[in-house]
Amino acid sequence: MALKVAIVGRPNVGKSTLFNRLVGKRLALVDDRPGVTRDRRYADGNIGDMDLTLIDTAGYEDVTDESLESRMREQTEAALEDADLIMFMMDAREGVTALDRIFADRLRHQHKPVVLLANKSESRESGGGIGEAYALGFGEPVAISAEHGEGMADLYAAIVAASADIFIEEVDEPDKPIRIAIIGRPNAGKSTLINRLIGEDRMLTGPEAGITRDSISVDWEYEGHNIRLVDTAGMRRKARVQEKLEKLSVADTIRAITFAEVVVLVMDKDDAFDTQDLQLADLVEREGRALVYVAAKWDLETEPQSKLAKLSQMAEDKLPQLKGSPFVALSSHSGRGVERLMPAVLQAHATWSVKVKTKDLNTWLALATQRHPPPAVDGKRIKPKYMAQTKARPPTFVLMASRAESMPEQYKRYLVNNLRESFDLPGTPIRLIVKSGSENPYAPGGSKSGPERYKGDAKTAPRRVIKKAEREDRLSNLPGKALEQKKAGKGKTKPLAGLKASANKKAGSSVAVQKGARGGARQVSRSGRVRTGQKHAPKK
Repeated sequence: MALKVAIVGRPNVGKSTLFNRLVGKRLALVDDRPGVTRDRRYADGNIGDMDLTLIDTAGYEDVTDESLESRMREQTEAALEDADLIMFMMDAREGVTALDRIFADRLRHQHKPVVLLANKSESRESGGGIGEAYALGFGEPVAISAEHGEGMADLYAAIVAASADIFIEEVDEPDKPIRIAIIGRPNAGKSTLINRLIGEDRMLTGPEAGITRDSISVDWEYEGHNIRLVDTAGMRRKARVQEKLEKLSVADTIRAITFAEVVVLVMDKDDAFDTQDLQLADLVEREGRALVYVAAKWDLETEPQSKLAKLSQMAEDKLPQLKGSPFVALSSHSGRGVERLMPAVLQAHATWSVKVKTKDLNTWLALATQRHPPPAVDGKRIKPKYMAQTKARPPTFVLMASRAESMPEQYKRYLVNNLRESFDLPGTPIRLIVKSGSENPYAPGGSKSGPERYKGDAKTAPRRVIKKAEREDRLSNLPGKALEQKKAGKGKTKPLAGLKASANKKAGSSVAVQKGARGGARQVSRSGRVRTGQKHAPKK
């Protein structure tokens, strides 16, 4: 298990900047204005060869009333109780302030090792502030620059020295958790719902709208399942988002939806399924995530049965692409109906991860196309061939068909709706990809049919054909050279066209007349010998 370190200090001293540097990602929102961070955030990081569990906290305010700053101070105190080591950060440019001294007195009662950090020490103006930091009573301050990464080696040495006596218990790593993002408009009750689920005041809540700015993740265990709940900032309409900080919050919420597996859309029961809620649900469907509807503040409803039926019908009419998504009505404040949320989430996750056998898909495809064949486009039929599931999360299917590019969108919707109904896939996004295939790749000789059988050596061409081809290859393509080669080949003996057959076809009788060397006609036997009366006649 990693060393748990809390980064604390007054507002706008650079706590979130150091948190992002040690984590290695821009998880926490950073802005020049003070008080950007409000909730405490946990993340895994490291410095050198040391693994850390970092806790980013809100700026410490010395108030004890019912204001938002007082609730932020309670979150910081909870982080101090949970940490093994405390990194107390002050601004070296401004020096030690009165709030720093008040917070230092508060840290002395923790009886935990404290590392004093003098941030923003990259300039000459920080020299006096570093000297003042000795007065806080935590030893020599570590001069760092979280923005520029200076002083990290000194910080590593200070953490190693301060944690020498801390015992870190080794704990087995848990299984991969199910990531659940809680989204909705501002002041819909998202943080209150998470606090009700986990049974503690983990998230900062209140009547003010837009309290949550960062996407805060909370690890939790529910009936043997590892759960990671992600609380997100409320998303208003894009036209109303003007400030830079709110734009960063919206971008962080969209990132949380992208990395989630199940998304819980929290809506106010009196204003459910307005334009912003529909856009959020459509974004979840386009990202391919499972969706669960939640109607919050249900304890204030006077006619719950009729209202629930009306909202369910509204979800079917306005979001047909997510037909069958679970709908849960609850009250986060009183706890009414909260016990029905997690079973619906787990069911949506199981449906989102389903895998269908190829045999069952092709049986269904034959019945679906027989019931409603594809329409003919430009007088030509579209013939579906076979179907297979390529991946899950979300379920993605590939349909091989002739003239796939001409298949109408309404017929694809028919297949998706029939597929959802036949294999019991309510609410989950389904991806259907139609491709044109000339042949079945699993058929013999296809690309996925395996190695072909050995069928023996190929038959060779006849010998005379080969000799003829070789003779033609020997002839040059040049006109003059080819003519010389043809003339050279005319010296061979060729039988004449006129043949004289003898009366008796005995051996030695002449069968042809060939021109001799001196122009006279000579008799030629069957064996090719020239019969002549001269004993010493010249041979051809």
